[in-house]
Amino acid sequence: MARFTEASKQAVLDSIDAAAVVGDYLRLEKKGGRYWGLCPFHHEKTPSFTVDADRKYYYCFGCHKGGSIVDFIMEMDKQSFPEAIETLAKRFGVSLSYEKGSSPGEDKSGYIEALADLYSRVAASFHYILLNKGEGEKAKQYIIDRGIAMNTIEQFRLGFSPADRSWLYRFLSGKGGFSKDFLAATGLFSPKYPSASFFSNRLMFPIGDKSGRTIAFGGRLLEGEGPKYINSPDSELFKKGRTLFAVDLALPEIRRTKEAYLAEGYMDVISLHQGGVTNAVAPLGTAFTDDQAKFLHRWADKVYLMLDNDEAGQNAAYKAVLCCRRNGLECAVVDTARFFNGKGETPKDPAEILQKFGSQALKKSVKCAILDIDFVITRSKTFKDTAQSVAFLFPYLDALDSEVARDVTIGAIAQSFGVEYRAVLDDYNRARQPERQLTAEKGVPSGISAVKKTFRAGDELYLLAAVFVNPGLFKVLRSALSPEDLEDSNARELYIVMEDWFRLNSDLLSGEENMTGIETGVQFCNRVPARSGNLLDMIPEGDLRDFILRQEASGAFTNPEKVLSDGIARMRSKILERRRREITRELRHTTHEDAKEADLLAEKMYIDAELKGRHQVKQTTRGAE
Repeated sequence: MARFTEASKQAVLDSIDAAAVVGDYLRLEKKGGRYWGLCPFHHEKTPSFTVDADRKYYYCFGCHKGGSIVDFIMEMDKQSFPEAIETLAKRFGVSLSYEKGSSPGEDKSGYIEALADLYSRVAASFHYILLNKGEGEKAKQYIIDRGIAMNTIEQFRLGFSPADRSWLYRFLSGKGGFSKDFLAATGLFSPKYPSASFFSNRLMFPIGDKSGRTIAFGGRLLEGEGPKYINSPDSELFKKGRTLFAVDLALPEIRRTKEAYLAEGYMDVISLHQGGVTNAVAPLGTAFTDDQAKFLHRWADKVYLMLDNDEAGQNAAYKAVLCCRRNGLECAVVDTARFFNGKGETPKDPAEILQKFGSQALKKSVKCAILDIDFVITRSKTFKDTAQSVAFLFPYLDALDSEVARDVTIGAIAQSFGVEYRAVLDDYNRARQPERQLTAEKGVPSGISAVKKTFRAGDELYLLAAVFVNPGLFKVLRSALSPEDLEDSNARELYIVMEDWFRLNSDLLSGEENMTGIETGVQFCNRVPARSGNLLDMIPEGDLRDFILRQEASGAFTNPEKVLSDGIARMRSKILERRRREITRELRHTTHEDAKEADLLAEKMYIDAELKGRHQVKQTTRGAE
């Protein structure tokens, strides 16, 4: 793994625009000095996810996830810390410097970028062959006969892979200059025969990620033996179950409408885009997955399913409905059979609609949609037994994210089958009983989710949290208090973490060692805002870290200097009161002849006077207020 220098890492952290980074993944709205949006880590309808652009933190008040923007990239893109730093460096145009003996070529992210560059070049070569070479003529004519226009062919960068399986290897190892080892790891060639292309004599569909980077290919066989469709194997760059075809082209319209159309295959999506439905995407030859649903839910609130009208397509639609609901997406099913009722044979899919009826018919047909509950109830009525039909709907009830929605749906099911609401509810509860018993045995509360326990914080932890969020103030705190003065174990943990951090950042305090007072802490804090993210990383995941993030995100410390001065005063009083109690206990075990008694009495008199003075100051301050 390549190791970059601390200076260049800090340059990346300094360059981060937190709102811009998070805005690449979800919609944000600025309110009250910070940004709000729907959390990408759990389903919600009211925004509780917040981004502090100044401190470069994120936090969700709903699921309690939070951290630095580097943490956000790591969580969203499943990257390691170095990979996230390199991603951000590229995003903001920062050049990373590497430690001696290390180079980006050693790093996985460097390999991934090289692989993406290769795939882009290969896509361009396939596209050129389709449009300009005789061997691509049949494939081009096939697409045109399916009703696809030339500008759509260019938009989707469709291509053709030659029948000669050794052509691509010769081309890349010769003019391309790529090494044998690198080519063997690209997924473009047979594992058994390194010079034989994985794709040959196929219409090629480049697959892009959300930013338009080419990460894989799909290939359709036009003649000869073999599977009709194949996809690139999974790699460091491409995970089939997490990727959607045409998401790069569909994303602008999905962002705008908050809706997406899910079709079954490449040609269906291409046809929908040509018909003006530009928010259409498709899974890659597999069922719609939870990861794909979560990915789509970053931008969409609702999905319209436009899968094939045959039995296999309708079964896939049922599974996709459950997947959508399970992951917080509203759902509807396009009913093209109803649209084409009385117009002859119903076309099987969007590609056939475009080919036989044209773009306008395709665009109109997508508006003929039914609610997902109506679709699944219709599917359930294929059973002869009413009890079986109702039981078929229980997975749909499980997938709903609201008890209210579940209650309403049980009522709709009861009405549809002409049975009592209570009968459906009782059957559903009995069917779920084994699952509830299992969760009870594991010590997990029954219900949709367990409620997070409240993390209680006293004066000590509140004071330390205020300083933790404003780390420059720690210089003042440490001059007034020590870890031994703290009774709260969490507060002591924060103190020790900050002490370690303070010493690591002591270089930033040169010339200020002899300065005292709150002002020094503020100046120091202003000088090291970017390093506060590193400070947070020193707190492990758990209730304490969550408490810190929650306080920071809620804006609890609007006047941290006052929190600090008041907190130190309260702590000094508590320390004195604690010592007075200790003296009182010790005096009970001494006699007048004990020389120690005089010292204890003198100390107690001093503490009494000190506490009285503090109490009078406090009363005077309250009166002035």
